[in-house]
Amino acid sequence: MINMFKRLGAFFLDIIEVIVFAVAIFLFVYLLIMQPHKIKGASMHPNFPDGEYLLTDKVSYRFGEPNRGDVVVFKAPTNNGEEFIKRIIGLPGERVSIKNGKIYINEELLEEKYLDPTVYSSAGNFLQEGATVVIPGGEYFVLGDNRSHSSDSRAWGSVEKKEITGRAWLVYWPPKSAGVVVKVKY
Repeated sequence: MINMFKRLGAFFLDIIEVIVFAVAIFLFVYLLIMQPHKIKGASMHPNFPDGEYLLTDKVSYRFGEPNRGDVVVFKAPTNNGEEFIKRIIGLPGERVSIKNGKIYINEELLEEKYLDPTVYSSAGNFLQEGATVVIPGGEYFVLGDNRSHSSDSRAWGSVEKKEITGRAWLVYWPPKSAGVVVKVKY
């Protein structure tokens, strides 16, 4: 009888060890490698609809630089603890302008094949129609894919790299939308 209790105790100890190990791995991944995010609002529609869930890679930008077309999560410029999701359009040192509803980088039209051709990029408080802004070193110009329903760099300027918390990596909910976030080619 005592032998049975020893085996039962060892069994439960094994289960507890597995649970503790699983929780430790989860916390390591969640705190240091990836983080889930829920899309809130229509600023990235239709590519990332409201209510969709994705995982962000928190490691890439510790070892490398963001690229044009990357979809990133960053601390909102309003400093209210909120995070925004937008697409990187302009890189440090580049000149960005809006002319007749189109985005220009260094005076060249930016071909955005991930957008509907009828999308009109209106100007904002920071970037006026026909004006040009130079993106400071270590900062990025970000825009929502749904330009008419997005508060982005046109309104409040570029985003510092240190404010970027991750790169969108994987959509996991709803299941019909699940998959790796496609890298945009320009």
